[in-house]
Amino acid sequence: MGDVGLLVLFVGVLLALYLFEVPVVYALGLTSLILMWTTSIPFEPLLVAQTMVSGSNSFVLLAIPLFLQTGLLMNALGLTDVIFDFATAIVGPIRGGLAHVNIVASIIFSGMTGTAAADAAGLGAIEYRAMRDEGYEEGFSVAVTGSSSIIGPIIPPSVPLIIYGVIAQVSIGTLFIAGLVPGLIMGLGLMILCTFYANKHGYGRGDWWSLDRIGRTFLRALPALGTPILIIGGILGGLFTATEAGAIALFYTILIGTLFYDALTLEELIESFEDGMTRTASLTFIVAAASLYGFLIRRAQLPELLAEAVTTVSTDPVVVLLLIAGVLFIVGLMLETIAAITILTPVFLPVIEQTAISPIHFGVIMIITLMIGLLTPPFGVILFVLNAVTGVSLERITRNMVPFYVPLLVALVLAIVFPEVVMWLPRTMGLA
Repeated sequence: MGDVGLLVLFVGVLLALYLFEVPVVYALGLTSLILMWTTSIPFEPLLVAQTMVSGSNSFVLLAIPLFLQTGLLMNALGLTDVIFDFATAIVGPIRGGLAHVNIVASIIFSGMTGTAAADAAGLGAIEYRAMRDEGYEEGFSVAVTGSSSIIGPIIPPSVPLIIYGVIAQVSIGTLFIAGLVPGLIMGLGLMILCTFYANKHGYGRGDWWSLDRIGRTFLRALPALGTPILIIGGILGGLFTATEAGAIALFYTILIGTLFYDALTLEELIESFEDGMTRTASLTFIVAAASLYGFLIRRAQLPELLAEAVTTVSTDPVVVLLLIAGVLFIVGLMLETIAAITILTPVFLPVIEQTAISPIHFGVIMIITLMIGLLTPPFGVILFVLNAVTGVSLERITRNMVPFYVPLLVALVLAIVFPEVVMWLPRTMGLA
């Protein structure tokens, strides 16, 4: 079978299974088995088992259930409301205030969940209801909520960055810091767009700034805000690794839930941990199945073929990143983020090595691009989450989302064309 035929087989079978709505983990596993049965790659059951186990057997991956559980507990404790109130006190008085609150709250709360879908389903539902109660138009409200939710996995802690760091074998702490500036640029771009909309449609302001209200909401939110500060500060200070940070964040959340907020009942705590274990098991199976699929891609030497094809077009880092971003964007429309990272990171690493692109820079670009893909029809996961939590039709969500792609894509292009957007902060801190 020729190189093109092999590539078509690898991609075509997987897409065909998606079209029949086969769950991602089964689609990856079945595609891998079909590839072994129809190509020269021998079917070896022991190798299949070993590859799947080794792909998910990593100490660093323990950070995922720890951060996920931290986010779930914070949701259960009602800390989304606490953070939302604090954001309202800060930026609510700006024209179109609740739209800005939506974005700022997502930036703050991103440190609690690390996943875009969780942000959209948890804090997003609160943000959307608050905007609708204040008279904001339905389409605008849902578009702001969806676009702000993808900032979460770019600002630490980030589950996708952890997955990428494990596969690419780069510092997760450095990746966390590298995502800060691009994430803030995305947030600023969305706020500028919201300001334009607010002035155009005459959206009002919230209550004028009150030092008493800011102080009161800040003190109420301070223990919750300590979580991302603890995580980032501890990693930067060399006090603990990203995995250890997850454990400390979880312990800290239980502590503040007991001392400062309404403590969970034993039943609620058990329910939260059951939910966390279910989500972790789902992610682990996806990583395992994607590891097998990625192993077969490497065994078929597709990364080398791709590297040769890309470098034939250009060896300029900017051009190469733009080409890769185009591929990642298309993949992000169809493939679950964790699976996409697990499969494509080994595919693209040879390309970035040949073109002297920093793996830290590439990792952040990869996550941003895949996140934008989550917002893009017809398969964008966040679109379906928004439909579920708001009741707004997919067609209306998609139509109103279009202008919000502009600041997100501008942030992506800036991060590609000017590498220092990503690398400045890690270099300043001596991490890169």
